[in-house]
Amino acid sequence: MQASRVVREDAPRTGEPLRVIVADDHACIRLGVASLLHATARALVVGEASNTHGLAMQLDMTACDVVISDLCMPGLDGEYGSLTLLRRLAQTRDAPAVVLLSMVSTPHVLTGLLHHGLNVIVDKRDVAHDLLLAVAAARARKPFLSRRARETLARADATFALCAGMPSAREWEVFQLYAQGMSICQIAQRFQRSGKTISAQKRSTMRKLGLVTESDLSDFATQVGLS
Repeated sequence: MQASRVVREDAPRTGEPLRVIVADDHACIRLGVASLLHATARALVVGEASNTHGLAMQLDMTACDVVISDLCMPGLDGEYGSLTLLRRLAQTRDAPAVVLLSMVSTPHVLTGLLHHGLNVIVDKRDVAHDLLLAVAAARARKPFLSRRARETLARADATFALCAGMPSAREWEVFQLYAQGMSICQIAQRFQRSGKTISAQKRSTMRKLGLVTESDLSDFATQVGLS
């Protein structure tokens, strides 16, 4: 399996249901999304995944039109979530369209996602009302934000930093430990590195995620289930 490869879409399939892969590390979310799609004649779930590795395998093996995926599933090779893979899909011509599911309510993180080309975003609290609209928009290659995502974006302003890249596996590990309550000194002892190195890795992760203050970090960690 090569995570960098995706099964390309076939020629337009007029009148046939959209083929959808659903990816989320919570079974209840996958079930809810699948049930909602099955209730219509417009979409057919052809695959499910509970982590980024599983999503990459599904994309290698299964032709689909739309991927509906959580942002914060366990990632590939220890990296942060599914962002790298989803961004690659969004920026690859003829790859499946992407609908991003998220609970992120930090304005500059959401702005950063849009900056990376992930412009169809549904807050998980809006799934029942907005998911089908989002799927249709994604298939038409049009942007769409659910109600709560729009409200979050409305709070953004020019002072917010955009996401500046993907944390490395070690940076993300340091960030997780810090978010879970370990001090810089404790993390440095754990990895047998200097406190200066650990602080730099933590700051780098914050910058890449578009987080500015410790309050931003705490809010983000809560939103993605780290604390």
